[in-house]
Amino acid sequence: MGWLTDWRRKRVLSRHRMDDALWKAATGGLKFLPASEKLKSLVLLFLAEKEFSGAHGMEVTDAMRVSIAAQACLPILELGLDWYAGWTGIVVYPGDFRVRRAELDEHGVMHEWDDELAGEAMPGGPVVLSWDAAANDPYINVVIHEFAHKLDMLNGAANGMPPLHAGMDRRAWKAAFDDAYQGFCDAVERSQDTWLDPYAAEHPAEFFAVISEAFFEAPRETRRRYPAVYDQLRLFYRQDPAI
Repeated sequence: MGWLTDWRRKRVLSRHRMDDALWKAATGGLKFLPASEKLKSLVLLFLAEKEFSGAHGMEVTDAMRVSIAAQACLPILELGLDWYAGWTGIVVYPGDFRVRRAELDEHGVMHEWDDELAGEAMPGGPVVLSWDAAANDPYINVVIHEFAHKLDMLNGAANGMPPLHAGMDRRAWKAAFDDAYQGFCDAVERSQDTWLDPYAAEHPAEFFAVISEAFFEAPRETRRRYPAVYDQLRLFYRQDPAI
């Protein structure tokens, strides 16, 4: 069915054009986005294939859709929209939202609690975002974060190891990320300044998502602080934003 998808996408691009005023309104504050017609085309396809819905009375405007789509498409700019295949929904809350959790411990006791989140990516399901977090946090990008999780999940589990391209060295990836993650966790434990969000110490999957945010929003500083990790992300995303 790949030919049908290609045909539909060509038809979308032949019939639609990104409105310049809308693009400027939606992305004018996102200085890390490249001035790229390729990105605009990818956003048009993303908007054609994904479904946005608001929660808790949130009205998702066209500018919000374009803003979220542009940030979501940045990681796949050189990979293609098929990397986001298999799901359609994007749910937008006005602010942080609560998710009920339950876990059975080793003694068979069920524990339940509420998590307050700014975003969540569900395996095979939607991406859920807080618009307040998506719009207002410099150098913390909840959209890139959650969509990095979506890429990470393509190998079956969010573990900080997305499917690597042919020619990439799994051992080099693991060595770079293991060393950086361990050093980061040690710094968090010692209450040192970590530059990255300390939440990245929660799990290797969170470290991958957080450092993906930094790779796109603060690439030169990421390259300076984590050169080996930056090099692996450069190979994976097929982009070199520090140039």
